Amino acid sequence: MKGLEEARACYERYGRPMIHERFPEYEGRIAVGLVGRGSECLGFDDELSRDHDFAPGFCLWLTEEDEERIGLSLHRAYRALGLEKAAQRNAMAEESRGVHSIGSFYRRYTGSPGAPESWEQWLSLPSYALAEATNGEVWRDDLGRFTAIREALLHGMPEDVRLKHLSARLLEMAQSGQYNYGRCLAHGEDGAAMLALSDFVRAAAQSVYLLNRRHAPYYKWLLRGMEALPKLSDLRPALDFLLTAENDRDTQSVKQGVVEDLCQAVARELKAQGLSDGDWDFLEPHAYAVRSHIVNPALRAMHPMED
Repeated sequence: MKGLEEARACYERYGRPMIHERFPEYEGRIAVGLVGRGSECLGFDDELSRDHDFAPGFCLWLTEEDEERIGLSLHRAYRALGLEKAAQRNAMAEESRGVHSIGSFYRRYTGSPGAPESWEQWLSLPSYALAEATNGEVWRDDLGRFTAIREALLHGMPEDVRLKHLSARLLEMAQSGQYNYGRCLAHGEDGAAMLALSDFVRAAAQSVYLLNRRHAPYYKWLLRGMEALPKLSDLRPALDFLLTAENDRDTQSVKQGVVEDLCQAVARELKAQGLSDGDWDFLEPHAYAVRSHIVNPALRAMHPMED
């Protein structure tokens, strides 16, 4: 059973009755689900995932006023369920299951108790933090307060910020993959070439998420998460190939061709979304075409690769 399913089953078997019996007047005010850190929140967990920081728990989210009233007693009631006794925890791991105020939960990932209120805040947030704050499932939220922030984080990023991130990633793809990978090989710097290729793969994957208007997860799950994206998910095997294939001279030539194919696929999607109308092979002019759509003068004035 996957972690999300197990967490849901634990809530239905233990959590829901506990809340109904001990906190009946708050039953419709407590939001419940599983969101946050951990492969189980992405649906990517397997048997190996259970060797650390794993327990069949769930999250209970309270408003600030309810947290003051029942937070401690609800926390004790949750702990008494004994769901996390068998968990093997990393000493650095944070408590992610159990009882939280809505504000403190989101503050852990975004630095504020709600959705960002300015483009500067949006721009400063790493995509993996936004992904962690919005993954998983919410099974009950009668008040709708937790879900309202969740929806704002999922869909509220200003378009100018998305375009700024996208243009920077496209420039990284051009610089690391189309230019520096081949240059490093020509210099005989094979290690530097692999670093360039790694940077290219990460920038390419993040570009795909941005083109899908999705938050890219932590690098460990960056490629795996592409499989569920509606656009350009078929690029994942080629990105895997660039990182895992042998790096002999014959394969290096093939990899350079794969880099160009990936760049052309991204360029086609840019044109399909009306973000670029050029026929350039090099991604750099496409990046500047994307940048030209940014309306905010402060964002347009930033260094092209700064974000």
